[in-house]
Amino acid sequence: MIDFLDEIDDEQTDDLLQPEGEGLPDGLYEHFRFVADKGQSLLRVDKFLVDRMMGATRNRIQLAAEAGCILVNDKPVKSNYRVKPLDVVSIVMDRPRRELEIIPEDIPLNIVYEDDDLLVVNKPAGLVVHPGHGNYTGTLVNALAYYLKDDPYYDPSDPRLGLVHRIDKDTSGLLVVAKRPEAKSNLSLQFFNKTTKRKYRALVWGIVQEDEGRIEGNIGRDPRDRMQMTVFPEGDQGKTAVTHYTVLERLGYVSLVECRLETGRTHQIRVHMKYIGHTLFNDERYGGHDILKGTTFTKYKQFVQNCFAICPRQALHAKTLGFVHPTTGEEMFFDSEIPSDMQQLIDRWRVYANTKEL
Repeated sequence: MIDFLDEIDDEQTDDLLQPEGEGLPDGLYEHFRFVADKGQSLLRVDKFLVDRMMGATRNRIQLAAEAGCILVNDKPVKSNYRVKPLDVVSIVMDRPRRELEIIPEDIPLNIVYEDDDLLVVNKPAGLVVHPGHGNYTGTLVNALAYYLKDDPYYDPSDPRLGLVHRIDKDTSGLLVVAKRPEAKSNLSLQFFNKTTKRKYRALVWGIVQEDEGRIEGNIGRDPRDRMQMTVFPEGDQGKTAVTHYTVLERLGYVSLVECRLETGRTHQIRVHMKYIGHTLFNDERYGGHDILKGTTFTKYKQFVQNCFAICPRQALHAKTLGFVHPTTGEEMFFDSEIPSDMQQLIDRWRVYANTKEL
């Protein structure tokens, strides 16, 4: 069988970490799994997978299909198979997935809540969530392995435990971590069924005119730049994505918005806000590190450069997280303070909006 999967980045599955597959034919091991959305339009399986796997090409996916490595609902398919809603697409090989050794590392954690089943952590910006291509140590998973090293039930290498969802490296905010297999199964189902409650704060370029709105547009890998995601408005590629936003403040040439996720796609808020013309402030990957709005005055340019220095990352924070406790059935809701770098940035723009001296 072909071995191209060993080269592919593991950070593929949006912010929801999918469970391992079961019931595979003897001698085959699942390496990747994707579940098509309820709103998935008919799409060739090779295009479906290329949209979701950075580093894969249609030619490589087609070779994998020829080798019998592409399964849909546990049955091999050809590359021209058209994916339907709720299809389970798996990539399998004749050897186990190459596992990363999770090395416990004493990295400080901000634990917001903890009990026997789960914990909620407030992740700082700059901390990668999960080991993967180019980031094998120094991640949140390594920190959790150290923090829970004395818990006899917690094995950081067990896919049935640990992170239920993820947020980007340079996004700060709340994440829930499962300490027991039953908790992860229950919480994963809540994320999949979109019953969790998540709100983000974002500072975006430009004055958002509508007080509130709904952004809907499929999100997938940008064919022109595989490091970026993009919106496919025709709905023929990518995955269904819905973001709701509310404007909290309009501050000169930027707006402070609250975003509520209905789905959890890779870079969803960043991509959707750019799609409606309001790129996140200082989001380098999507062009927000340029001065996109404002005046040509030198003092204004210097003011913005100072703002970039204060918050040297995209201005995005996962502020709230709500879910039903997997054991007690109690509704849990957590809130977090906006980090100091982003708060200072907002304060600077408030002063500017009130004085407009630049």
